[in-house]
Amino acid sequence: MIHFKPLEKHNITIISELMADFYAIDGYPIDIEKSQELLDQFIDHPVLGTGWLIYWEEKVVGYLILTFVFSFEYQGKIAFLDELYVTENARGKGIGKEAIAFIKTESDKLSLKLIYLEVEPHNQNAQKLYLASGFELHNRKLMAYKTR
Repeated sequence: MIHFKPLEKHNITIISELMADFYAIDGYPIDIEKSQELLDQFIDHPVLGTGWLIYWEEKVVGYLILTFVFSFEYQGKIAFLDELYVTENARGKGIGKEAIAFIKTESDKLSLKLIYLEVEPHNQNAQKLYLASGFELHNRKLMAYKTR
């Protein structure tokens, strides 16, 4: 059975370990200590967003994090699905699909107007999952400006 538990401070070590595994897939750098500090801050300030650990058969098999933004264009609070990770040994069991369904249910409770996400071009499985779950390709290009 799949279920979700809100992120709590005593989970910071396991979340940061999962993050390291997730980032390693695409060779993204991660500073574990900094990530743990950020998780501590994130959990302390719910206005920033919310997140959950994903459990399957009573074992942690992933996590998801929504970060919040206020948008005039979309007339209220929107979210960025900043992180959704399922461990390699738990993939292919419908956990990602359940996680998306869970997020959609939570988005109603959180009064979200829209959820954005990014997906790597090579990650065809994730793209298929998101498209099958009602996400659409956005007609705008995502751009970034790194301040530091």
